[in-house]
Amino acid sequence: MPVLFVGHGSPMNAVEDNEFRRAWQALGAEFGTRWPKPQLILCVSAHWLTRGWQLTAMEKPRTIHDFGGFPRTLFEQEYPAPGAPAVARAIAAEIREPRIGLDEREWGFDHGTWSVLKPMFPAAEIPLVQLSLDYGRPPADHFALGRQLRALRQRGVLVVGSGNIVHNLRATRRGVPAMQAYDWAFEFDGKTAGLLEQGALAELAEFQKLGQVAQLAHPTHDHYLPLLHAAGAAEPGEKLRFFNDRFQSASISMRSVVWG
Repeated sequence: MPVLFVGHGSPMNAVEDNEFRRAWQALGAEFGTRWPKPQLILCVSAHWLTRGWQLTAMEKPRTIHDFGGFPRTLFEQEYPAPGAPAVARAIAAEIREPRIGLDEREWGFDHGTWSVLKPMFPAAEIPLVQLSLDYGRPPADHFALGRQLRALRQRGVLVVGSGNIVHNLRATRRGVPAMQAYDWAFEFDGKTAGLLEQGALAELAEFQKLGQVAQLAHPTHDHYLPLLHAAGAAEPGEKLRFFNDRFQSASISMRSVVWG
């Protein structure tokens, strides 16, 4: 399987006919042609923060509408993909450090997961598990966990990180054109893209060394951490391509990456 990092941006991207959603649909269509269809999807979402990492391990995870102030149609969206409790237990058992907990009843699929996977795989027939983020651990630990997910790709598992390379909701300006953004947003996005292109993936975990630019790009860095998991799951020197390399609301980078 390839490995993906998807910039998800506004939840409305799940239902609006825009360039971002169309790119997700086109990418989904490559499975079954360019690549086999996944046996399982493991999605790391920016919207599930926990103490310690956890995997969803229920048969029928619920669709979570973790947002407010949007049209009713968004709250009516469902993504009834089956869970995979046995596989979640097996993955947790394989990863020795850090220990991965199993969530058998609390969470489900939040919009960081379903908003991008529903356009990609609308039939919702591929088993799906979601991995949380331990926000208390340093970024390098998230990259290291991604490296341990790499072996799953050989067994038909599609690893997906869902977040944003730049994500500052405090500075959003709705309605601005897709390539209009703050200077600091362009700078952080460009530096991150440069490291990705160079294959300097471990250096992505050192983003906080950029100081104020990093602080502006990520007042909190929950949306950056899924990129580290995805980059960790990529093979050294593996070819990549960008898509949706534009901005939304001036302060959200929608840049997305496919390795493989």
